[in-house]
Amino acid sequence: MSLDLATCSDSELAALTLGGRQNAFAEIMARHEAPLFRLIRGHVGDADTALDLTQDSFIAAYRALAQYDQARPLRSWLVRIAINKCRDRARRRAVRGLLSFARPLDAAINETVADSAPNAEQQLGDARELDRLWAAIATLPGNLKEPLLLRTVEELSQRETAQVLAISEKAVETRVHRARKQLEKIMHAG
Repeated sequence: MSLDLATCSDSELAALTLGGRQNAFAEIMARHEAPLFRLIRGHVGDADTALDLTQDSFIAAYRALAQYDQARPLRSWLVRIAINKCRDRARRRAVRGLLSFARPLDAAINETVADSAPNAEQQLGDARELDRLWAAIATLPGNLKEPLLLRTVEELSQRETAQVLAISEKAVETRVHRARKQLEKIMHAG
C-alpha cells in the first residue's frame, strides 16, 4: 500500500523526510513554493533573484529539517528561513557596495550603469504596474516590508506574523500601517 503524501500534514511530511522519504520533501516544496516565492519577490523586487533565494531557502530547510519543531507550523518555520536568506543577501550586497568604492576611479568611470528607473512605456498595463509595486515594496526597510508581506501577500494572521518576526501584535499592526503609507507615497511619486 502506498501512502498518499497529499493527505499528510506538514509535520508528517517532515517526519517522513527525516525517515528517508525524499518525495515527502518534494510535497513540502510543492505546497510552500509559491507563497515563499511571493514573499521573497516582495522582499527583493526581482523575480529571478527571488527564484534563486526560494531554492536556497528550501535547501537550507532540508539541511535543517532535524531542528524543526513539529509542534509548530512548518509554514512559519519556512518563512523565517526565507526572510533570513533575504536579509543575508541584503547584507552581502551592502558589503559589496562598500567594497566597490575601493576600486580605482578610472575603472569606475569606464563602467556603464544601467538606469533602473521605469520609463513611460514600462508603466503601461497591469503587469507593468504590478512590477512597479513589487519594486516599491522592495525599497521599504525590512522592519516595514516583512510584516507587510506576511500580512497582505502571505495572509498570515497578526498573531502568526508577530510570532514569525518575534515582535508584538501591536508592532505588526503599526508597521503594516506605516508600510502602506510609505508605499502610497512611493507609488504617487513615481
